[in-house]
Amino acid sequence: MSTAEAGTGRTLTTDIPARLDRLPWSRWHWTIVIGLGTVWILDGLEVTVVGNIASRLSEPGSGLDISSGQVTGVAAALYVAGACLGALFWGRLTDRFGRKNLFMITLAVYLAATALTAVSWEAWWFFLFRFLTGFGIGGEYAAINSAIDELIPADYRGRVDLIINGSFWLGAVGGSLLSIVALDTGLLAKDVGWRLTFALGTVLALVILLVRRHVPESPRWLLIHGRDREAEEIVSGIERRVEEERGEPLPAPEGELEIHQRKSVSFVEIARTVFGRYRRRAVLGFSLFIGQAFLYNAITFGFGAILTTFFDVPSGHTGYYFAVIAVGNFCGPLLLGKLFDTVGRRVMISSTYLLSGVLLFGTAWLFDRGSLSAGTLTACWCAVLFFASAGASSAYLTVSEIFPMETRAMSIAFFYALGTAAGGISGPLLFADLTGTGRVGDTVLAFCIGAALMCAAGLVAAFLAVRAERRSLEDIARPLTAVAGRAKAAAQGTRPSRGTPGSPGSGPTAPPAASRP
Repeated sequence: MSTAEAGTGRTLTTDIPARLDRLPWSRWHWTIVIGLGTVWILDGLEVTVVGNIASRLSEPGSGLDISSGQVTGVAAALYVAGACLGALFWGRLTDRFGRKNLFMITLAVYLAATALTAVSWEAWWFFLFRFLTGFGIGGEYAAINSAIDELIPADYRGRVDLIINGSFWLGAVGGSLLSIVALDTGLLAKDVGWRLTFALGTVLALVILLVRRHVPESPRWLLIHGRDREAEEIVSGIERRVEEERGEPLPAPEGELEIHQRKSVSFVEIARTVFGRYRRRAVLGFSLFIGQAFLYNAITFGFGAILTTFFDVPSGHTGYYFAVIAVGNFCGPLLLGKLFDTVGRRVMISSTYLLSGVLLFGTAWLFDRGSLSAGTLTACWCAVLFFASAGASSAYLTVSEIFPMETRAMSIAFFYALGTAAGGISGPLLFADLTGTGRVGDTVLAFCIGAALMCAAGLVAAFLAVRAERRSLEDIARPLTAVAGRAKAAAQGTRPSRGTPGSPGSGPTAPPAASRP
């Protein structure tokens, strides 16, 4: 790296982004995936457990004077509101004070709030700490997705991001099965089982917090905030570990970036960048989040009521059905994720959205004809959600990589808050009325609304999705601090003529094949 004084900050020439992107997959990257990605399992566990144990909490002897409607209504709305506000609050701080600082703080907030939920003795206490639990989770979305995209090499970024966001559904499977145990009064007392489910979330969060201590700050973030020496130390250390693991030198990086360092970027500049310079990308982000939010509420909100009302499934058995569709949700990102890096973002995003919408239209038609049983309806949902889950996860991937470095966390937070508010507030209000009437036609209408919005988002993606596969983040969206001429050279893959610290060899060298995660 080289630096020069310029105005109020330094102008720095660096190849650190190129050095991170040319790394082959290694054990160090698995540390990042485990340390940062497993929190979505907790989110899935939280959301599913609360929905499934609502009936137990409302029973006499549960230890809380609360109704089932308050659990699925007030408490759920407060969790969603907390997630939306938390995403916006922590997202801004993540861009200003760093990824690591915030992903440690937000997980600590989640851990404390979940522990206090487990010892709730009054309804207001339960409501308060459901809000604070959501407040911590909302911040996780901004901090974690930013860090993952900035630490994972470009060749793997798509599949890793999709699988990590899709791991929410592993937590949903666990929550569904755990709720069955918690509701079994033969094993646990009414006022004990539901508390233990929240206590388990606290234990898992503590384990993740211990692992997360070893995840470094994003070198990309350090660079633009004047902490280039720390960035160099982190990247050099990663390179040494990877070289020791592989037993051979790493290929030389390709391209440099020249940036003018600044301590912070104003909120006005962030807004002008996202909604002015990148307004087509903002439309894309809006479309993807609104589409997936309404589809998921069209299917999953009140799914238990649909099964019990139309197919006479006992309320204590709905968790089994939800576990099945949760498995389908996770398999989508797991099996399709690699295609987002090979076939490409535009084709895969648009096709997963369109396919899930079309399949949901087909499900609605079969449901209207009375051709489905509880089992076949669940199978249809699995098919829909196999594609929808990959599409929904790609929405998070999209907004985390198509905006400049300085706006990344805030962009994720904004679009996440928008989608969560639409899906978690207006969606349930609409679909609760439709699915709660007990009329087939109203439930069919709920399905069709979700399907139509998903198809509309797929069409938007077909025209506006950015071809971000295997491209550097700095190439997809030039940092606000980048000097135009040098950023262009880096985007074109122009290597510096001089040697690069920590990167042996000179001259263009193609990276060797590496094992895939």
